[in-house]
Amino acid sequence: MNFYFNEFEKRKPPQPTPHSLPRELLYQYLATCNIFLGLWYLIWRWGFALNYEAMWFSFPLAFAESCAFIGTILFTFNLWKTKDEPKQNPPKTINECITEPMEDRPLSVDILFPSFDEEPELVELSIKDALKVTYPHEIEIRIFILDDGKRPEMAALAKKMQVEYITRDSNIGYKAGNLRNALEQTYGDFIVICDADTRPFPSILENTLGYFKNPDVAWVQTPQWFFDLPAGERLPLWLKKRLGTPVGWLGSVIERFYGPVTLGRDPFANDPQMFYDIIQRRRNWANASFCCGAGSIHRREAVMEAALRSYSRQISKEHDAVEKQIRKLTKEKQVDSNISLNLRQEIIFDTEFTPYKFHVSEDIYTSLILHSDTERQWRSVQHPQVESKMLSPQDLQSWTVQRFKYSAGSIDIFMNDNPLTKKGMNLKQKLMYGASFWSNLSAIWNIIFLACPIVYFLTSIAPVSAYDTTFYMHFLPFVITAELAMMVGTWGVSGYQGKTNFLSFFPVNLRALWTVLRGRKISFPTTPKNRQKGRFLHLVIPQIAVLLLSLASMLFAWYAYSTQTFGDYSLGGLILNSFWAINNMMAMWGMIAAACWSPPSANMPSQIKVEELNYGIE
Repeated sequence: MNFYFNEFEKRKPPQPTPHSLPRELLYQYLATCNIFLGLWYLIWRWGFALNYEAMWFSFPLAFAESCAFIGTILFTFNLWKTKDEPKQNPPKTINECITEPMEDRPLSVDILFPSFDEEPELVELSIKDALKVTYPHEIEIRIFILDDGKRPEMAALAKKMQVEYITRDSNIGYKAGNLRNALEQTYGDFIVICDADTRPFPSILENTLGYFKNPDVAWVQTPQWFFDLPAGERLPLWLKKRLGTPVGWLGSVIERFYGPVTLGRDPFANDPQMFYDIIQRRRNWANASFCCGAGSIHRREAVMEAALRSYSRQISKEHDAVEKQIRKLTKEKQVDSNISLNLRQEIIFDTEFTPYKFHVSEDIYTSLILHSDTERQWRSVQHPQVESKMLSPQDLQSWTVQRFKYSAGSIDIFMNDNPLTKKGMNLKQKLMYGASFWSNLSAIWNIIFLACPIVYFLTSIAPVSAYDTTFYMHFLPFVITAELAMMVGTWGVSGYQGKTNFLSFFPVNLRALWTVLRGRKISFPTTPKNRQKGRFLHLVIPQIAVLLLSLASMLFAWYAYSTQTFGDYSLGGLILNSFWAINNMMAMWGMIAAACWSPPSANMPSQIKVEELNYGIE
């Protein structure tokens, strides 16, 4: 089949950024300076720089700055240092991976491909690559298609590829339920979890099973790499195609001064290198890198043990709650032992045993359960090397569905099973998980940051006591050291597009927060693997509104200042808020451009009609 990504098949994944101790020490110095300067700024901000004549404006901004600063502290802690788990030679037998020796034998590994509605031709590519996985020692590798779609064509594919096929009668628990059903019918010592489009490299087991020589390692997450990201066009060629050769020459002049400029490359900021190579990798030192699903390798013993303990705690919790209600109704001090026993058995009968938590974010939820296991203190490893390739969302609708699912799932866990109050995890782990969940609440203060320059331009009311020298003496050192620390801390990985998308993500993030607060159930939509046909401007109406309001209000304020026809603007306030508004507009423009982006039609033979987006809410 002529897939759009055929032309990208020969692409090579990026190498992990090399660790540099001098750069790490420089980052720690700059980040520490930034934290102290931030505290200095906020103490001054709350104590001396509030505009008491406009507290309706000044207080929300100070609140937003404080919330963002908490995020800065958590992010600094996350990026503090790199401590990769030492790589070990692949084990030869099972006894090298367990504490209590047993009858020795070669390892057994199950490679699982959960599927629901993906094209069989796409899954076939993944199976072909899985069949190429090698290992330097004797090993039993079994490959399974876990078909939740109950499709005859998938069963025929499994037979054709000579791999195992598992299906079930219902779709309870979606992917997590699909995995649980597979665990009941398989026996591998280790489980490789793939998505339907995950194409494992031959080296995935050879390079990762060595970590399991430490019997406390529960899972290893490998970086996800989207090999199909658009390559983009250099500015001179882009201008030449659309405006002719003379304007194309102008693009060459611009690049001579500015450096290479590429347009249309990864319009959705899908490149996960920042997340895996920086954020996840630097959680190794705190044993807090979490599972992200595809490309992860799990120790079966760990998943089952932690699940059994969690299951037991859940039964006991429900049993105690029901007995409490019975005692309250009967006024008895103790429930009859026979009634109590029957009640417990009924609860056990009604409660599902779920090795992988039935949740829209089952991967991070399972990580929480394992990291909080008080009896085993399971460890996780973020492996730095890419060991598989997969497909990225190819349109804004698919991207939005995926981001909504991630955000809502994380917020739901934060609200209903907060890791900060969970027993079994140490403070470092709680802070790392807290950083992930806190970032998903950022839309609350990001809206304030987007609105503030607009309010100032339209009213000339400042959110601070004055845009004077004292303000800049407190504000600029904090902002400059923050940018320097970020640049040094993420050296070698581009982060600008990710930062701007983080800001422009606010409508989806707010929708996710509101969904969780209302107690609405979040469904488990699969991310489409084909590009959805059409433009998606209806998804970026809030971003368009912010861009137009920012631009119009900025022009109005400068006109009013130059003609002295309205308000009481200060030049310093106008300059600062203009930079602020331009940054906001650039962030919004990235998302708007993504809504209009489409690849060359020749490369997109398979397209699907767009249905109205529901963000995966039931």
